[in-house]
Amino acid sequence: MYRQAVSSSNLKSVGYDPCLRVLEIEFLRGGVYQYSGVPQHVFDGLMSASSKGQYFHSHVRNIYPYQHIF
Repeated sequence: MYRQAVSSSNLKSVGYDPCLRVLEIEFLRGGVYQYSGVPQHVFDGLMSASSKGQYFHSHVRNIYPYQHIF
């Protein structure tokens, strides 16, 4: 999945597959995670948020199932 770099103190890059509804996040401290069942509007909100880390913690983390892919 293609990920684009983002300006964040926590996230390094973000990708999204709208057909599969999978959000992929690479963290600055290492690790890439895929979150399943994420609606398009949550991805859009993340990408437009002034604090992507805060948005992630409020709208994605501990809400959607995930897997650590590397």
